[in-house]
Amino acid sequence: MRFRLSSEPVDTATLQEALKHPGSGGFCAFEGWVRNSNDGREVDGLEYEAYAELAEAEGERILAEAIARYGVTDARCMHRSGHLRVGGLAVWVGVCAPHRDEAFRACRYIIDEIKHRLPIWKKEHYLTGESDWVACTHVFREHEHESHHHTQHDHADAFVPDYSRQTRLREVGDAGQAKLVASRVLVIGAGGLGCPVLSYLAGAGVGTLGIVDGDRLDASNLHRQTMYDARDIGQRKVDLAARRIAALNPAVTVRTWTEPLRASDAVDVFRQFDLVVECTDDMRSRYLSSDAAVLSGTPLIMASVYQYEGQLQVIPARPGTPCLRCLWPQAPAPEAVGSCVQAGVLGPVPGVLGTMQAAEALKLLFDLPRPQDNALLLVNLLDLSMQRLPIDAAQGCALHGGCVEVAQRALALELERGDIDLAFDSLEDAIASGFTVVDLREPDEIAVEPLADVPSLRIPSAQVVARANELTSCRPLLVCARGQRSGYAARLLRANGFHEAYSLAGGLRGLRNHSRSGIAPALLS
Repeated sequence: MRFRLSSEPVDTATLQEALKHPGSGGFCAFEGWVRNSNDGREVDGLEYEAYAELAEAEGERILAEAIARYGVTDARCMHRSGHLRVGGLAVWVGVCAPHRDEAFRACRYIIDEIKHRLPIWKKEHYLTGESDWVACTHVFREHEHESHHHTQHDHADAFVPDYSRQTRLREVGDAGQAKLVASRVLVIGAGGLGCPVLSYLAGAGVGTLGIVDGDRLDASNLHRQTMYDARDIGQRKVDLAARRIAALNPAVTVRTWTEPLRASDAVDVFRQFDLVVECTDDMRSRYLSSDAAVLSGTPLIMASVYQYEGQLQVIPARPGTPCLRCLWPQAPAPEAVGSCVQAGVLGPVPGVLGTMQAAEALKLLFDLPRPQDNALLLVNLLDLSMQRLPIDAAQGCALHGGCVEVAQRALALELERGDIDLAFDSLEDAIASGFTVVDLREPDEIAVEPLADVPSLRIPSAQVVARANELTSCRPLLVCARGQRSGYAARLLRANGFHEAYSLAGGLRGLRNHSRSGIAPALLS
């Protein structure tokens, strides 16, 4: 076994020796130690409690994923259980690889996945004599009112899913449920659309759910993203969603991605799933998903919302069926489309469209009857009307070599342009790395969240190409609220010869450290 739980101290020398390989020139190890304080409280020690069987099985999956994803030679992890004193080694991760880069990346991937996916709970003991569960308050809080406390793994061990209400459907039955339990669905985006999709698919018993989302929960999300609550603000949505799914249906396996998919990996990720549901308001993500679906042959369900309306499209990803580019060959500028942040949205609208996405997903997985014509469905929740716009598969991409060839060209162009999105802890770090910060936000946005003490060049996103001459003497890092406008503008600049134009990954809200980000702290929501 590559992953092990141990109640005894970790022998790092033996673990490292097991990873020695003549073909490996790079070795990376991570060690997590028990520190003497947390959030201003003096810590005397820790206690780890684990659901051993599930933790070991999931740990093995994580290590296998890292080996396959990054092409490393081998990987090992040892996680302590039971009581540990301050200074004790709690977790050890080691990776060997032909080169150091993949070893570093695989080690980081394993650390992050171990932290967020394993059913291991940590209790801190303080010098005051008190103790508290940390990093799992949502798991235990629901039991605090009970006269006797159940641990989460006791509950999971006793829980047996009851799918009787849907297996009574003649078209589903036990055979259909078995098919669903064996299925794997990737959901891109855990926001307004993704919340109902994830909830209904988990409740229905989809065997494996993958979640891709790099955002953290904002107070403005809560009116439409009903999987979360006010206590969750500031936390990563992908982690919150994974915990909610585990609470709703512990039988579901959850895999998470905390970074957006890229042209270099999207097709490979899609091939790991039977179906993909795209739930973002990011046009680049939608087009990348359409291309990846076509090239991997993975069906894709897409939806979008605007104020009181929504659109739904199913891309079967079969020869002769249309894709997103058959309707709109190129992605429009983000400001031309609008988003929930910019245009506003009535909370139930993404809830309705996300529920429709979940219904389409279950119809595909159960092989239930659904419309055979390829159409874009328009939904208006003001007058409760629906309209189907047929999509002619003989038009669109068919006139340019077909969907597969068009998708291949689009991904090749993305790869040729290189990695445009860069992540930084703060804008000061970006400036120290030689970048000039170019703020693409509109004046009203800047007034609400100004950059504090950070020199920047202000160019509204719609004017960036027309004013490109202002960027000839600098290395521009384009920034906006969430990274969509800056990513689109960076690609436009690259296409116009500015090969050193970059976009701040995730926008200003995606900065790794808001306390040093250069955004006025009182204005961060």
